[in-house]
Amino acid sequence: MEMEIDLNKSAQDNANDYFNRSKKAKRKAEGAELAVKELEAKKKGIEGIEQKRRVVKKIEKKEWYERFNWFMTSGGMLAIGGRNAQQNELINSKYFESNDLFFHADVFGASAVILKNGVESEKAAREEAAQFAACFSRAWEGGSSSATVYSLKREQISKSKEKGALGTGSFLMSGEREWFKNIALELAAFMDNGRIRIVPMSTCIALQAKGYLVLKPGNRKKSDAAKMICGRLGFGDIDYVMQHLPAGGFSLKP
Repeated sequence: MEMEIDLNKSAQDNANDYFNRSKKAKRKAEGAELAVKELEAKKKGIEGIEQKRRVVKKIEKKEWYERFNWFMTSGGMLAIGGRNAQQNELINSKYFESNDLFFHADVFGASAVILKNGVESEKAAREEAAQFAACFSRAWEGGSSSATVYSLKREQISKSKEKGALGTGSFLMSGEREWFKNIALELAAFMDNGRIRIVPMSTCIALQAKGYLVLKPGNRKKSDAAKMICGRLGFGDIDYVMQHLPAGGFSLKP
């Protein structure tokens, strides 16, 4: 190993210079080693976060019915409703089966709601589905406090055979209907196993849910209502809540 010696300095001074240089080199080496360890720790942390994200994404896999408005009755029966005319059409053509019941508010412009296996349902389940159909109609957007709903079986709903006779999401209906008069426009929002549920008020009461919010037609904008719901219930996905609310204004209690 070659060593440079300053002839203008004494041997002691040259030795001190090399000693100081060696200390600086050691500190740099230690700093470099520490930096490497920090980078490795950050890398592991990022990998851990990505792993958690993959796990969460896997856990949050959506069910087929989550593309629609939906809820589970207090008895565990699935009800789905179209968010627009195209979804109403899709529900009727693909998901409306012989043992299901069709619910529709008696107003122009409403969600086509299907209660799966509704033919075998008890009256309480049908009333819950009727309230859901009432809430997801223009009656809510119009600020009404109640609406009338009817239900029909699969064989009573059809499309016109004449091309263009009926618009998208419109159907021909025949036969006697089961009527649900003056159904209150009330929804409830509450947390259930880390997820928010927005259901008819009748379902919430039957489930004896805790810490719920009562939603009714009102003057508060939908986006503001969604933010308030998330804030009060400690739920972070405002877009999810927005997707599961009817069109129109809101009032919230408590």
